[in-house]
Amino acid sequence: MSEVIKVLLIDDHEMVRMGLVAFLSTEEDIEIVGEAGSGAEGLKIAEQTKPDIILMDLVMEGMDGIETTRRMKLLHPEGKVIVLTSFIDDEKVYPVIEAGAFSYLLKTARAPEIAQAIRQAHRGQPVLEAQVAGKIMSRFRQRTADETPLHEQCTNRELEVLRLLGEGKSNQEIAEELYIGIKTVKTHVSNILSKLGVEDRTQAAIYAHRHGICK
Repeated sequence: MSEVIKVLLIDDHEMVRMGLVAFLSTEEDIEIVGEAGSGAEGLKIAEQTKPDIILMDLVMEGMDGIETTRRMKLLHPEGKVIVLTSFIDDEKVYPVIEAGAFSYLLKTARAPEIAQAIRQAHRGQPVLEAQVAGKIMSRFRQRTADETPLHEQCTNRELEVLRLLGEGKSNQEIAEELYIGIKTVKTHVSNILSKLGVEDRTQAAIYAHRHGICK
């Protein structure tokens, strides 16, 4: 028997909750552990029940779905929030994804699609409405185009060291090639890791290759 997925419903429309409960309760691998008509109530129930999935409306009186999602991720970070809404405008999509929503569905989705999205989210596979996925990709591309490459913060000497890191050279080999002391090399490497926001030499080398710093 497959693992039972604990689901919490948060929606201020009782009829919506009733419809979801009626269908999802027939699924053997899904258990409704709570219903809430507001974000504040949902947070209290989540603290008690520790759901695997939180099926969340966006537009609710009082605390909206964006703020509820943000607080839910702080209170119960293991739970995955699936937004289920009628809205797809930028003012809703981007903030709730940034707040920590895992999946985003429209209420036009059929009941079996919602059940499948729950299962996929539980397996760590996000599900995004096609229009939402398009918006996110467009925004990502724009941000990427607007951002200054991190290595432009490096000095010319640090770029030389980064190039040699990308070629797999050791600190000793870098020191010999650039005619500098090994302590100086270590200092440059530390500065490079900090400026690139990476944790080790391997990640720095991968960055160097991806950005054409080494051949």
